[in-house]
Amino acid sequence: MHIRDNVFIVSGGASGLGAAAVRMLVEEGGRVIVADLQQEAAQALIEDCGPAARYVPCDVTSELDAHAVAQAAQEDGPLRGLVNCAGVLAAERIVGRDHPHLLETFERVIRVNLIGTFNMTRVCAQAMAHGAPADDGERGVIVNTASIAAFEGQIGQAAYAASKGGVVAMTLPIARDLARHAIRCVTIAPGSFETPMLSNLKSESQQALAMQVPFPARLGRPSEFAQMVRSIVQNVMLNGTTIRLDGALRLQPK
Repeated sequence: MHIRDNVFIVSGGASGLGAAAVRMLVEEGGRVIVADLQQEAAQALIEDCGPAARYVPCDVTSELDAHAVAQAAQEDGPLRGLVNCAGVLAAERIVGRDHPHLLETFERVIRVNLIGTFNMTRVCAQAMAHGAPADDGERGVIVNTASIAAFEGQIGQAAYAASKGGVVAMTLPIARDLARHAIRCVTIAPGSFETPMLSNLKSESQQALAMQVPFPARLGRPSEFAQMVRSIVQNVMLNGTTIRLDGALRLQPK
């Protein structure tokens, strides 16, 4: 799939990994819809990116918002790609000091990370499927974001690991389902990256995380995530799989 002159949606595109994907797509000549609830951050981003990017408010768990974003994208041309980066993090033990793991916490993380990803995928895939194929016969590509916590969830990450494990598990069925429409689906499972989620940690905690990475012994950079997104979009043989992007990191229990 060519990026230049094609339209892409990036959910959670106002900051972190999503913002890096937005910048990359614009630099490669694409047009991008930034779908996010962080209005101030999104506006600052599109001012930097110029007219090739625009902001559409979106709660990924809302059916109405998902359809509104897909419709907005099609006003700029045929929708060719979706990069799902919206997500939340939670840390809570199953048995706490005063109460068990809050069910509302589990439900919120599953709803945003898993159901939100599926919601955006199904709506955007529908829009792609009704478009004419590109010159290479492809209609679109969906890039989802999981986490290596899907494979080695740490203590306190039951909800988060379950949500990201669900994203990994549905990658192949989605790719198989959408193959008849010439739409691909690939998931990236990042390790420890420099994102707003990690910026809340103390510097010594961030350094400790970085030193756990075999090589390179540092946190991943959002631009490196964006580079992987670009490779997935451009390489038609990448389909139905999850790619670990983690510097050989394997998470320890805590």
